[in-house]
Amino acid sequence: MSPDRTPEARRQLEICNACRYCEGYCSVFPAVTRLRTFSDGDVAQLANLCHNCRGCYYACQYTEPHEFALNLPAALAEVRAQSWQDFARPASLARLFQRSGVALAAALVAGVALLFALAMVFMPASGAGFYAVLSHGVMVALFTPAFLLPLLAVALSLRDYWRHVGGEPVRLAHLWHAALHAGRLQDLSGGQGQGCNFERGDRYTNVRRWLHQAVLYGFLLCFAATAVATLLHYLFALPAPYGPLSLPKLLGVPSGILLKVGCAGLAVLKARSEKNLGAPSAWGGEMAFILLLLAVAATGLVLYAATGTSWVATLLALHLGAVLTLFLLTPYSKMVHGFFRLAALVRDAQLAEK
Repeated sequence: MSPDRTPEARRQLEICNACRYCEGYCSVFPAVTRLRTFSDGDVAQLANLCHNCRGCYYACQYTEPHEFALNLPAALAEVRAQSWQDFARPASLARLFQRSGVALAAALVAGVALLFALAMVFMPASGAGFYAVLSHGVMVALFTPAFLLPLLAVALSLRDYWRHVGGEPVRLAHLWHAALHAGRLQDLSGGQGQGCNFERGDRYTNVRRWLHQAVLYGFLLCFAATAVATLLHYLFALPAPYGPLSLPKLLGVPSGILLKVGCAGLAVLKARSEKNLGAPSAWGGEMAFILLLLAVAATGLVLYAATGTSWVATLLALHLGAVLTLFLLTPYSKMVHGFFRLAALVRDAQLAEK
């Protein structure tokens, strides 16, 4: 069991609440000023509201060597990672991923890809395109539970988190507030639109915000492409493969490019950033998630480019292995941070009304 990071984060938040110099930096500090004391739920809520832009650290007069030794980005990052682990089911798997994420993800991708390769050899396939290598029925049978069961685990985690932070019944206005903040990634703008300090110390840039937006909208486009292809298959009896000017391809190819650019850029920024301003214990797991998402995008684009060649079977096994691994690890990887952050934004909208 990892040590509880909440008391240290609470100590730092109390000092920040007395100072209030960083009030305009992001959503965290207005939320801090609405409180006089910080329960464990309050600390978890603020931690998941934080985007780790690090602007407050470089503006703070109480960082080391001051005796207060404030490092609020790191304190909240540790609590944030702890909350994902504590509410995961089972929590031990989340801790394993944070500790050895790269090795775990690589082993799963390789193992699942091998299983797909064996399925291609021993299970007869019918159809065109990818379905000539692995049948549609096999894909549906494998991916439906691999998609739905992790979502159920995430839903249970969110229910426990919502209770922990004192969440109330949600109205449409709360959801709209959260969607706007998440869509614009407003809290990565440093509060004034100048960007954050994640990759350039005490200099502001919007690079991290742009890369996050590329990943976010790339992922949404990918989901839209899959949804459209599903509708075409089941409602209009138009199975894959689809042409380059079809809607699934017009959505899917840009999504792969955005994901690849965004993930590659974020991996570079994370490798160059100061680890002591985040959660060092979760650094490996966070990097593993970025690389896994990058692998999904890269193998998908290469697979599309290799259509009609002898490489399709091998590339399809690798791509499906990466996608299935991403699904299976969703409740335990940083993929879950999107769900928790939306919940934190919804809760922030509720508290702002009081």
